[in-house]
Amino acid sequence: MSVLVVGLSHKSAPVETLERAAVTGDTLGKLLQDIAHLPDIAETFVVSTCNRVEVYAEAVRFHSGVTGVCELLARHSGIPLSELTPSLYVHYEDRAVQHLLAVASGLDSLVVGEDQILGQVRTALKAAGDHGTLGRTLRDLGRLALRAGKRARAETGIDRLGISLVSVGVELAATTLRGGHGGASSPPMLGGFAGGRPPEATLLHGRNVLIVGAGAMSGLAVATAARSGAVAITVANRTRARAERLARGVGGAVADLADLPAAIAAADVVISCTGAGELVITGQTVRAALDERSPSAPLVLLDLAMPRDVDPAAAELPGVSVIGLDELRGSGGMAVGADEVAAVRAIVEEEFAVYGSAVRAAQVTPTVVALRAKAATVVDAELIRLGGRLSEHGVSGQALEEIAQTVRRVVDKLLHAPTVRVKELASSPGGEEYATALRVLFDLDPRAVEAVTRAEVESPNVTDQEGSQ
Repeated sequence: MSVLVVGLSHKSAPVETLERAAVTGDTLGKLLQDIAHLPDIAETFVVSTCNRVEVYAEAVRFHSGVTGVCELLARHSGIPLSELTPSLYVHYEDRAVQHLLAVASGLDSLVVGEDQILGQVRTALKAAGDHGTLGRTLRDLGRLALRAGKRARAETGIDRLGISLVSVGVELAATTLRGGHGGASSPPMLGGFAGGRPPEATLLHGRNVLIVGAGAMSGLAVATAARSGAVAITVANRTRARAERLARGVGGAVADLADLPAAIAAADVVISCTGAGELVITGQTVRAALDERSPSAPLVLLDLAMPRDVDPAAAELPGVSVIGLDELRGSGGMAVGADEVAAVRAIVEEEFAVYGSAVRAAQVTPTVVALRAKAATVVDAELIRLGGRLSEHGVSGQALEEIAQTVRRVVDKLLHAPTVRVKELASSPGGEEYATALRVLFDLDPRAVEAVTRAEVESPNVTDQEGSQ
């Protein structure tokens, strides 16, 4: 069996397709169960964020596994398979493992180095564990990916360079306000300030900011707006208590969603990142807000939700700019230092090498177990035969036991060096040949080796240590 990835991301699909393909809650649980029940899939987990939907699976057969996963993605997203297929990519075996390591390390993110993806991968693994679709192979691979992601952020500067989507969006919003851009025209590229990019604390100096939503992304938005010098911050959310919690930390105000037009009218920048699954800020809402504000004052609507919160048609209104994920892609704010990226890639390669060695070493384990089992069977049979002969000569039970222990120790010592050495050799490329040689030299029954392998697959260790940390 081998690791398989089928997915789509900001690199392969337009925002509209990503919106429709995103799965959360009960839909995610149903997708996990359906994939796990495919005849050629042994286990699975799904990473679903605003920028990617990826199915990771351990596949018995490649082609049927890919076909089954693609069909289920199409069914659960409601996107016809013929329409979805052009946006999909497939990775298998080593490439699949390398892809997950790159994703967890932030190399494949819209904002390279952003740190939210690490938590999203951890959440995906936990969800699969909760639904019973995560087995030993993907659990171990997930732990490896999380370790690689942690190392990337602890040992390099990519975490500092790869700032969050919110930070990039806020800088682009500030650039848009400074340029006075509004309506259907595209937001300017980052760096539109005289003398280059300004300090973060001055980006929103003197600006009023409205945050719509009270989830994790909204918390980042509130903190970023405060650091960026916003003079007033208001949080609007369906659950007022959660909005009050966020606003309290920055001395902000709270608004009801029913009063959204008035709250938008008082803002210069609106950052919306709810999980509503439908438009929260409609064109009608924005038009009502414009009736209450100066016609010369620009308004920037920063939409970080997936599916989107803001009606794209709002960008056609006078003085209004809408910045969504598509605009963030082309903003020019996603680049990080080449040295930092190279350092993270080196970590990914190192962790991948460790993974490869462990996998190759594990492949010889059933052969070693089968060899020791055969040796134990031979020893036991010979000891029974020897015990019968020696008892006829008056040898006591204690003496027989000492003889048996001695024989077992001799066999264990004779087998120790070659079995340890074959595991070491098996961890190198081409190491499977040593396992083959061991089976031939000791005339091991292939069925015995297969039985050990099958027992390991059917009795995995289900403890999720990473998730409990």
